Amino acid sequence: MISVAVVGATEPGNVGTIARSMKNFGLGDLLLVDPPELDPDGEAYGFAGQAREDVLPEADTVTFDHLVEHYYTVGCTATTNEDATNHVRYPFLTPADLTEELRGVDTDVAIVFGRERVGLTNDELARLDRVCSIPASDDYPVLNLGQAATVVLYELRSLTVDATQHPEEAHERADEREIEALHDQFADMLVGIGHPEPKRAKAGRLWRRLLGRAHPTGREVKTLRGILRRATQRANEE
Repeated sequence: MISVAVVGATEPGNVGTIARSMKNFGLGDLLLVDPPELDPDGEAYGFAGQAREDVLPEADTVTFDHLVEHYYTVGCTATTNEDATNHVRYPFLTPADLTEELRGVDTDVAIVFGRERVGLTNDELARLDRVCSIPASDDYPVLNLGQAATVVLYELRSLTVDATQHPEEAHERADEREIEALHDQFADMLVGIGHPEPKRAKAGRLWRRLLGRAHPTGREVKTLRGILRRATQRANEE
C-alpha cells in the first residue's frame, strides 16, 4: 500500500490540497506528522473537495520515527544538490523514475512531503530510504507543498488508479523493522572495525541509500545481519 505523509505543515489549506490530490489519484491513507489544527469548517476541508468525506477525516497523526520504522520511505524535495558527493540528497529519483522503482515491490510505502518554507531537513532525509526530486526550471525551482505532492501523485497514477498494471509476481521487501535493525548493525560494525568517527554518518547514509535501491528480501536481510554480527564480534575480539 502507498501512503502519503506530510511533515510539519503549517497551512491547513496545503493539507487539504494534498488530500484532494490523493483522492484524484486513487490514494486514501494520509499520515500527518506535527500537523496544524484541521478545523472541519476551515481551509483544510474547504480545499479538500470530496476528500473531506474520507481521506482528510480518516488521516492518522504519527511520529517521524513511526514512518521510518514501519514504511519504505521516499522523501520528496523540490530541489537537490545534483552532486554525488552530497550523500544526503543524492542519488535521487524523479517522480517518473519513482513509479517504475515501486512497481511490483510488495511493501508498505510512505511518500513523505515536508514543510512549506524549508521542506524536509537534511537530518530527516538522511533517515529515509530514497529521495525523489521534481525537475523544475533553474530560474525558479521551488514548488508549493501542495503542487509538489500533486506532481508526484500524478506520476504514481499507474500504480494507484490502474492497479491492473501491477505485475503478477511482486518482489517482497523485508519488514521495515528488520531493515532498520540491519542499519543499526551496520553502525555497530563501523564502530567495531574502528572506522573513523567523522566518516561514520556518511557511511551510514551511503548504506541506507544502497539498501533503499536494492529492496532486500527477508532472507537477504537475515543473511546480511548474520554477516555483520560476525564481523562485529570478530573485530571486538581483536
